[in-house]
Amino acid sequence: MIRTIAFALFAALFPLAAVHAGTAGQRPVNLILDTDIGPDYDDVGAMALMHALADNGEAKILATVACNTDARVVPCIEVINGWYGRKDIPVGAPKGYSAPRLTTSMLRTDWPGYLVSHFAHATDSTACAPSAVETYRRVLSRQPDGSVTICTLGFFSNLKALLASGPDRWSKLSGKDLVAKKVKLLVSMAGAFPNGYEFNVYWDADAARTVADEWPTPIIFSGWEIGSEIFTGNAVRDLPGDISANPIKAAYTLALSEDDRPHGRDSWDQTAALVAIRGAAPWFTLRHGHMKVDGKGNNKWTDDPQGQHAYLVFAQPIKQVRDAIEALMTQMPRKR
Repeated sequence: MIRTIAFALFAALFPLAAVHAGTAGQRPVNLILDTDIGPDYDDVGAMALMHALADNGEAKILATVACNTDARVVPCIEVINGWYGRKDIPVGAPKGYSAPRLTTSMLRTDWPGYLVSHFAHATDSTACAPSAVETYRRVLSRQPDGSVTICTLGFFSNLKALLASGPDRWSKLSGKDLVAKKVKLLVSMAGAFPNGYEFNVYWDADAARTVADEWPTPIIFSGWEIGSEIFTGNAVRDLPGDISANPIKAAYTLALSEDDRPHGRDSWDQTAALVAIRGAAPWFTLRHGHMKVDGKGNNKWTDDPQGQHAYLVFAQPIKQVRDAIEALMTQMPRKR
């Protein structure tokens, strides 16, 4: 009883820390992933990490949605889901509202094209996928209260639309009320801290500002400065076998050959996925406060020990974080 009262007091004083204290003892984490996969390929590494942790019993993947409207985004998502034996994971894409389109046609090696032409997927084009907002609402409505973690690897376009959504056949609640009831934590690769100008924020600045101001649950940000220090991918490229048998190896082999990065690729998205499922410790500590976004997409931080927002700060040598990420990226799928 005393422990229960003590934790309740701790939760009231430090809401975000309490969320993560509770997450550590609860497995698997109910996860929705929101990704802009392609042209960049750290999303591939993040999805590999997510599926490896699901194979380990640490995550239950509820949905994987696209925030990039390029035609091959959802097919690439389905390729990776299917390769890990989870072809039935619900997908979604922006419908009826603006969202960025980052074309993959600029890539010389065209790893997204290789993936969708060599591996199985059910959806021909991102435009053919269900609405991301409907997918969110359908999935969230079926989960226990306060049980879902959302991890965004790209823009906040879908989340802005979700907050603005109204009652539907899945729930009588508004989008904001549905999020407040069902979601316990949002983890986002976004921003540069304490103050900065980062791609996932400024590319849809209005959506980022809306989420920063209106999202009703705690948010943890993995900033640009975190992933830019962690280089991974060479171990994936060097896995045995041909690229035609492994879409993760294919993406990294093709992309690294074009990227000309001897140490691998920055691991922005992997850090967000890792923290969403395993928590910040022992690799990171949390700096609490509030993030604000202006109309141009600049983010500004204000410290507040009781703030609903937090950003990651390294707590361990970078090599230890890198090794943890790359071990999961290279883990082979569990046979199903």
